[in-house]
Amino acid sequence: MDWSTQRYWEDVSKGDVVPAIEFPLSVYRLVVEAGANRDFNSIHHNTEYAQMTGASEMYANTIFLQGMWERTAREFIGLGGVMKSLKGFRMKIFNTVGETVITKGRVKRKWQDAGEALVELEMWSEHSKGISVGPGTITVTLPHRQNSFE
Repeated sequence: MDWSTQRYWEDVSKGDVVPAIEFPLSVYRLVVEAGANRDFNSIHHNTEYAQMTGASEMYANTIFLQGMWERTAREFIGLGGVMKSLKGFRMKIFNTVGETVITKGRVKRKWQDAGEALVELEMWSEHSKGISVGPGTITVTLPHRQNSFE
């Protein structure tokens, strides 16, 4: 990602694709992530335990999956954008070790309100078994180009 570039509100149109990001789920990645957010529940790093609870394999936790959406949105909006809200984040199927979760999105709408340049991104996650999270939305603000009001 080239963080020196910035997307502006004027550059965005309804229907624009938010570039997908792939997140391969390895045991290492799940263990490190569980430790990083202090979610030590064994379902996220122990296959046998996860299977005792009905899952087929250890699986990613909510914070990790939300982070995938946030990273995907952040790469789209750039460092000058602000994430205002996340809605409709619903896990539908497990995101298990060995899968590659692909987080995708598109611009659902854009508008201005009280001086803010707002964009609503429709987001979802999927892997080999289908859509695993969402769809939901992330509402963001983007900066205006300096010359847009001249």
